Amino acid sequence: MGQIKLESVTKNFGPVEVIPPLDLTIEDGEFTVFVGPSGCGKSTLLRLIAGLEDITSGTIRIDGEDATDIPPAKRGLAMVFQSYALYPHMSVRKNITFPMKMAGIPADEQKRRIDNAAAALNLTDYLDRRPGQLSGGQRQRVAIGRAIVREPAAFLFDEPLSNLDAALRVGMRLEISELHKRLATTMIYVTHDQVEAMTMADKIVVLQAGVIEQVGSPMELYRAPRNVFVAGFIGSPKMNLLTGPQAAQHNVATIGIRPEHLSISETEGMWAGTIGVSEHLGSDTFFHVQCDAFDDPLTVRASGELDLGYGARVFLTPDMTHLHRFGSDGLRIE
Repeated sequence: MGQIKLESVTKNFGPVEVIPPLDLTIEDGEFTVFVGPSGCGKSTLLRLIAGLEDITSGTIRIDGEDATDIPPAKRGLAMVFQSYALYPHMSVRKNITFPMKMAGIPADEQKRRIDNAAAALNLTDYLDRRPGQLSGGQRQRVAIGRAIVREPAAFLFDEPLSNLDAALRVGMRLEISELHKRLATTMIYVTHDQVEAMTMADKIVVLQAGVIEQVGSPMELYRAPRNVFVAGFIGSPKMNLLTGPQAAQHNVATIGIRPEHLSISETEGMWAGTIGVSEHLGSDTFFHVQCDAFDDPLTVRASGELDLGYGARVFLTPDMTHLHRFGSDGLRIE
């Protein structure tokens, strides 16, 4: 079991309140991602759950038990950090064994857990190597293996892929997602990368200044962002958010349209504009178009076959069935 429940949890650093009263339930077996910009409180929230920081007020429950004052080592949670924190003089086997040895787990049980973790993480052939003989992705898998052998109620990941290059990040994203499917254990994952959040999560928690802006599945947040902040944060490229007279025509403060819901034409359309920078990604091209009616450029997603140069005059037309409307308070209007 691995349900984690936060009830009216707050955190102050001196006179500064970094986590206002917050309620959140993470269900057993769920892959939940905390996402938000730097300084939004996501890592602090994870450390509160882990017990590495004391909460100022409120209650943290793990499987229904009040864990607020339970020491980190006794909460049944395993944490994987951004830095691998491996012992360089120890083999992979000894690095993974270390937490079990400290816990006094019998040798035969240690071997069973190591063999299972190594098989799950494709590390069997590397158990006798030292960390310096491994790639960055392999070292991160060793750190995850060290967490797996503890057989925790939940895994806590604090930006574990930040030190990897782009190709390794993609590979490790898939490996961690696959691991979650196999283990069916609760996982909480902190990242500032909303692409990681969209591709890995069962449930996303979007944070800003310690406040939960929205909780939901990736597609719930993508299709129906609760407010302007979530609309502009979730999605890559982000949603186009437009203010001014064009928004006023729809009786709202802000209208939003995603890049894939704008059509582009050289002959006709609703908004005339000029193409600026184009980003060619093969199957897709992202055009940044400065429309005459708006101050900020709009991003349009088009087929990679469309060949339009810098400075070309074009017309954009939004798909009105996918128009998002937000009031002056920033909240979504249904």
